[in-house]
Amino acid sequence: MSSNGRLLSVIIPAHQAASMLQRCLEALESSDLPRERWELIVVDDGSTDGTAEIAARYADQTISLPGGPRGPSYARNRGAEIAGGHWLVFIDADVCVHRDTLRRFTEVSGADTEVAAIFGSYDDAPPAAGVPSKYRNLLHHYVHHKNPGEAETFWAGCGAVRRDVLWEVGLFDEWHYWRPQIEDIELGRRIRQAGYRILLRPEIQGTHLKRWTVRDIIATDFRSRGVPWMRLIMQEGDSPGSRTLNLERREKLSTGLAGVGLLSGLAAVVLRSAWPLLLAGVAALTVMVFHRDFYALLRRRCGWLTAAASVPLHLLYYGENILSAAWGWLTHIVVGAPEPPPDVAAFEELGVDTWPPVPARPKKSMWQDNER
Repeated sequence: MSSNGRLLSVIIPAHQAASMLQRCLEALESSDLPRERWELIVVDDGSTDGTAEIAARYADQTISLPGGPRGPSYARNRGAEIAGGHWLVFIDADVCVHRDTLRRFTEVSGADTEVAAIFGSYDDAPPAAGVPSKYRNLLHHYVHHKNPGEAETFWAGCGAVRRDVLWEVGLFDEWHYWRPQIEDIELGRRIRQAGYRILLRPEIQGTHLKRWTVRDIIATDFRSRGVPWMRLIMQEGDSPGSRTLNLERREKLSTGLAGVGLLSGLAAVVLRSAWPLLLAGVAALTVMVFHRDFYALLRRRCGWLTAAASVPLHLLYYGENILSAAWGWLTHIVVGAPEPPPDVAAFEELGVDTWPPVPARPKKSMWQDNER
C-alpha cells in the first residue's frame, strides 16, 4: 500500500471493454477536478480485445492480469494495492462520469470526516436503446434517488472508499465473488459492521452505457444478485444489522403480491379456470400503484410506450425476488455459508497475511462494540 500525496485514486476494472472504455476514460479526462489531484489506474482483467491498449493511452498505471478473467473483486483489489490516493474511487468501465463527479466526491468526503465510503447513482439519460435497457438503467437511478443519505451497503459502479478503511476490513471478497455479483454490497456490510458510516449521494452521477436484454436482467436478478443476497442475509443471521439488508416494507409487499400473482396464474392453469387470473390482475395492478412514481419517471424520460412495456419486466423482477430468496435459503441450508479455500483459511488461522488478504469479517458479538 503506497501513498503518492494525491487525494483520489480512480480504479477501473475492465474485461473485454474496448467498445466502451474509451468513452469512460474520456469522460474522466473531462473532469473539472484538476488532474494533479487524482491518478487513474485501469486493471485489464484478461481481455483479448484491445482493452489494455486503450487504457494505456489515458491511465497513469495499467495493470494487465494474465490468464482468464478473475472478476471485478480481484481486479479492484489489484488496483487498490498500488493506489496512492487517500480515497479510492471505483468506476465501472461502462460508466461515463459527469464532469463534476470527482469533485463532488472530494466535497462530500471533506465535509464529513467520519464518512468512510460514498457512492452515487446512474443518471436518468441512459443512451442504450430498447425497453429492457431503459427500464433497467432507470430502475437503478430511481432506487438510488429514492433513498439518499445514510446507507448500509455500498455500490462500486461509482463509489469511493477511504483507503485505510478498505485495508482494515480486508478489501473486496475475491474468494467468494469471482464474477460480478454483490461483492460491493458485501464490502459495504463489513464497513458498516466495523462501525464506519456510508453515504448515498445521488447527485454524484454517471451515465450507464450498458445495453440490457431480458435474458441479462433475469440472470442478473436471480444468479448474481438475488441468490447471493439471500445467502448473505442468512450468513449474518439474527445480528441487528442484518435486518437492514432486507427490503423496505413496500418492496416486501410488492414481492408478496408478485407471489400471489404467480400462484394465481398457476391455479388458473391447474384448475382450467379464468377466475384466478382476476386475483393475479388485482395483485399486478396494486404493484403498479405502489410504484407509480417509477412509471412516471419512465413516461417522462422515454414515453408512454416504454413505461407500459416496462410493467411486465417490473412484475418479473418481483417474481424473481421470491424464487431467488427461496433458492438462496435452500442453498444456505444445504451447503452452508461460503468459506474460503482450505489453504487460505489455514493461513488466516495461523495469523499469516495471505496475498491477497482474506476479508476481515467482524463476529456477531462485535456488533454492539462497533456501533458508532
